[in-house]
Amino acid sequence: MQVEQYDGAIGGEVSRRVMAIRLATGLVQGLLLYWLYRTGSDGLWPATDPYVFLPLLMLAVLLPPVFISSLGHMAPRKVALWTASAGAILLVLALYEAWRSAGVVPPGHGNGNGKQIALQPSTGLLLVCSGVFLYIAHALVLAGAQDGKRIASYGSYFEIAWKLAVQLLFSAFFVGALWAVLGMGAGLFEMIRLNFLKRLLVESWFAVPVICFAFSCALHITDVRPAIVRGIRTLLLVLASWILPVAVVIIGGFLCTLPFTGLEALWKTRYATVLLLLTVAVLVMLINAAFQNGQTAATLAIRISARMAAIVLLPLTGIAIYALGLRVHEYGWTADRIYAAACLVVASCYAIGYQWAAHRYETWLVEIAPINVGTAFVVLAVLLALFTPIADPVRLAVNNQVARLEKGLIKADRFDYLYLRFEGQRFGQAALERLARQGVGTEPAVVGKTAAESLKLAGRPGFQANVAAATPASIAANVTVWPASEALPESFLGQDWKLTPEFNLPECLQRVDQKCDALLLDADGDGQRDILLIQRGYDGGYLYTQQERGQGAWRLAARMKGVHCKERLEDLRAGHYRVATPRWKALEAGGVQLLFEPEANVSDCREEKQ
Repeated sequence: MQVEQYDGAIGGEVSRRVMAIRLATGLVQGLLLYWLYRTGSDGLWPATDPYVFLPLLMLAVLLPPVFISSLGHMAPRKVALWTASAGAILLVLALYEAWRSAGVVPPGHGNGNGKQIALQPSTGLLLVCSGVFLYIAHALVLAGAQDGKRIASYGSYFEIAWKLAVQLLFSAFFVGALWAVLGMGAGLFEMIRLNFLKRLLVESWFAVPVICFAFSCALHITDVRPAIVRGIRTLLLVLASWILPVAVVIIGGFLCTLPFTGLEALWKTRYATVLLLLTVAVLVMLINAAFQNGQTAATLAIRISARMAAIVLLPLTGIAIYALGLRVHEYGWTADRIYAAACLVVASCYAIGYQWAAHRYETWLVEIAPINVGTAFVVLAVLLALFTPIADPVRLAVNNQVARLEKGLIKADRFDYLYLRFEGQRFGQAALERLARQGVGTEPAVVGKTAAESLKLAGRPGFQANVAAATPASIAANVTVWPASEALPESFLGQDWKLTPEFNLPECLQRVDQKCDALLLDADGDGQRDILLIQRGYDGGYLYTQQERGQGAWRLAARMKGVHCKERLEDLRAGHYRVATPRWKALEAGGVQLLFEPEANVSDCREEKQ
């Protein structure tokens, strides 16, 4: 067969050429990802253009492993065709994600320079699900190429799918082990005061290409040692198959107790559907670990356990469907519930098919082989539907929630307008604009007013609203200066606090609804006024000083604890304090002062003694 020409010549010229191409691909991937990372960090193009950045990111992350894994197993023309097809699918998914999220990125997703980048909150889910899609599709394509058929034998599907899984697992392990060795080397050099390797490991220009290059190298090594991969796979499957009897006993016991306990306790958990779906997924995996390619001998205990596990899949899936149906009936559809419904479609394929296979007593679950292949195509179709306009969960959820409002199933004051504003993406924005113009339901005036107010929000109330207060007026309104005759310096009010990491800022410099007290004092005796910000409701003070005498940027110089006591805070506000020498002197080591923190300074409050 043609596959032998490309896969069998591992030790010849073709293998060396394939190895060189694979390693070069990994290096190019690393350089591309580093460039994307830098543009995102600096807020430069293409990171500011979601229609360019998101497709490039998905192609750079997911396409190289597909290309590397295809080399040597298919003719060059087929490799190019399949890689181009996979890239086209990723491009469509990325462009649609960019389109539905364009212009509605919530605040707080910018970079350190305060500029928006193109990543959306749902990008991570898209990357994961796209990776699952490519894994399944790639296994189907490689198996078909190996057998020379569009629909390969189940044995080929089994071999390819598990080989890819083991390759990915051990490639990730290889990268982790390499990084651990590099970290160990950095520690060794640091002991002799050589920090070059430690500094190198935190540099993105070094870390990103090295990780990608190491991953591609591991994919090649595991590919040219199929016997080792097959041995590891067999060991993992045998071990997993012996977990199956334990799982069957536990899950069977759970189902047997339900007639006596009822289902009410399940509904109260609010995560019954998710847990039941996870249970179904584990059982399917364990059943296949025992079944393998259908030709592996199994003990009687394993065979009985696999059959029983196949039978209990149906009631588990039925209960999960019922649980989801109750939530949808009461509260309507949300994006998460639509994702759960999609998973239940796949789970139902397994449950019904395995139930049919389990009742064929004359065979060893042989019928689950076509069920697995057919369900793989169902998974591909479901994933494509979810991340394209066909069945976009966000669009469906927004339409359903608005329809419930129009029918009066939800009162105007109980409707979640913030869901449309911050999770509905462009569909939610369009729905809010329509509600603001027209008003619907039994109280159209209330709906229109609330929708219009929601459209004006820059962030969820109480969650990073007006992050990094942008105007001197907003900071001045948040901070109360003591004594009242004093005022914050204009240089402090006008400083761009977006450039300061959030953990170095009290919330009064980030949010309009948080207050601070400010004391102007000379904390270090250099003759210059410093600013001590005390955030109300928290045991913490922030001391800011200027980098140069009376000029330059303000920076966080020190923190203070022990200011949470009401009477102590009142003393500070009234000016009943003095700058004192600490009771415990500091230790100086390596040019750095190590300060003692007396326990009384933190917890000795007068009201606590009463």
